[in-house]
Amino acid sequence: MTPEQLLARVLYRDALMLIIDKPAGLAVHPGPKGGPNLEDLLDGLRFGLPRRPELAHRLDRDTSGCLVLGRHHQALRRLGRLFAAGRIDKTYWAVVEGAPPAEAGRIDLPLGRRNKERGWWMKVDAEGQPSITDYRVLGRDDGRALLELRPLTGRTHQLRVHLAALGCPVRGDSIYGKARAPRAAAPLHLHARAVAVPLYANRSPIAATAPPPAHMRAALQACGLDVAEPAV
Repeated sequence: MTPEQLLARVLYRDALMLIIDKPAGLAVHPGPKGGPNLEDLLDGLRFGLPRRPELAHRLDRDTSGCLVLGRHHQALRRLGRLFAAGRIDKTYWAVVEGAPPAEAGRIDLPLGRRNKERGWWMKVDAEGQPSITDYRVLGRDDGRALLELRPLTGRTHQLRVHLAALGCPVRGDSIYGKARAPRAAAPLHLHARAVAVPLYANRSPIAATAPPPAHMRAALQACGLDVAEPAV
């Protein structure tokens, strides 16, 4: 990913906020071993401001789609309050192995850290933080389903852990998926499809939609979804 390529992935821009289409496979923060990451590219998204934008929230390295950035400290504080209050509407698409027990439903399972060694790995934990995800089946294929997901809370790996607990892990999930499944080598099929941010009073929320990544397109079509926009 080059700064020019990232610039082409800007979905929305105003004086306070950017929404970009993050590519799958790019970490948002530098890891302990270094390597490419989104923060190293943010100087290319200043658009004339003295400081680079910063992350208002996070997406996993292998998750693609809508990512919100604040363009200065005041904007980041305002966005942070909106995220903390659950006022930002987030919609994800996931292709899962198997299928949930109903065409639509709510997953209400608290989550906690799995262990100290893997501090960012999560598990269902009765003493963990409240975590809620609404889902709806959009389509089905042989042994797979396409789900629309709306997380009502924002825990680490929430969607991936919730779906694994439901018995239908995200395709390509090497942490929470079915380790022996021959399809486990596929890229993670989780996409932050859309976001709506009520940033301004007395105005409709700012909405952005990210086109599906190329690695998910065949599975989406196999599940019966007609995706007209080009893949990225």
